[in-house]
Amino acid sequence: MTLLQPLTERILGSRTLAALTSPHGVDRYLEQINPMWAATEVRARIVDVNRETDGENPVATITLQPTSTWRGHRAGQYVQVGVEINGARRTTRCFSISSAESNPGEQFSITVRAHEEAKPGQQRVSKFLVREAQPGQLVHLSQAEGRFTLTESPATPTNNHLLMISGGSGITPVMSQVRTLLRDGYDGKANRRVTFLHYARSAEEQIFAEELNRIAWQDNGIDVHLRHGDEYFSAEALAKLVPDFKDTDTWACGPAPMMSLVADAYGDSPRLRTEFFKLSTGTPVDGDSVEGEVSFTRAGRTATNSGASLLEQAEAQGLTPEYGCRMGICFSCVSRKTEGTVRNVLTGEESSLPDEDIRICVSAPVGSCSVDL
Repeated sequence: MTLLQPLTERILGSRTLAALTSPHGVDRYLEQINPMWAATEVRARIVDVNRETDGENPVATITLQPTSTWRGHRAGQYVQVGVEINGARRTTRCFSISSAESNPGEQFSITVRAHEEAKPGQQRVSKFLVREAQPGQLVHLSQAEGRFTLTESPATPTNNHLLMISGGSGITPVMSQVRTLLRDGYDGKANRRVTFLHYARSAEEQIFAEELNRIAWQDNGIDVHLRHGDEYFSAEALAKLVPDFKDTDTWACGPAPMMSLVADAYGDSPRLRTEFFKLSTGTPVDGDSVEGEVSFTRAGRTATNSGASLLEQAEAQGLTPEYGCRMGICFSCVSRKTEGTVRNVLTGEESSLPDEDIRICVSAPVGSCSVDL
């Protein structure tokens, strides 16, 4: 069976068979026979749903058994997850993978927070996975993506000191990295050590609390420092913990306000690698005064530019453009800008090109702007 599998996959993925099964494709027929059979698409069956925290914004870890088309993931990467809720069209969102690195076809897990204060429809996937998902249900996946990955491993050891900083749900990719190091035998010897600094709103909202306490007590070269409540990130506090942090290989992931402070602390240091957990929303980019009007040409609607992202402004007008991650990662929200200037809220770059495709979730209009929505 193992020897036949590569041949079977080549046949199922061939252009000839794709042409014969057009317009539906090979995967549509395989899915009818067995949902876990696939030639090119990636799907997964939910194996387990583990509640990490309760409260207003609960968190759950979802363990997934993917189809054989899953190519595995590196620690720190994310995956797009698509679900069909109440028979509606498939909705996708990106989630960081929280389990240790996986090989092709192996199980992996994502850890998801359900935000109750989110706008209607904004966090449908998160709420569904945390509150309603059950073992046996199917979800749709992309392959693992992202460059927020480790360069250190037990197989290629160095004497580097590694620093990991996370805030809130930004802990998920960092936990994947820590779990991978521990699973593969990272022992902290020869000055190879990890400092893990995490910020959470409270002890009750601390994700992976028991596991982190266990890691902290073990002799494994990983120093865990948990900060709760009013203890916010500062360069001064980090310098007391790691005096040479600017010269230390660092991975940081968290909400935009924290990440802004981290970036300021490191300045132009090349040692910092970052991943934003979510964007600051609802405010003008860089605090600029905003002006002009935004036209959604297909809907025939015009509104005063609020300075928020085009996706948010479209939703404020009652439009429902397609989106996935809301972080500029998955390209689900790409739309055509016909006139005007937009600014990328992640990079600050501006573009005034006519008839260009933009990601409306991370594009804010600078003055008047027209979008084909």
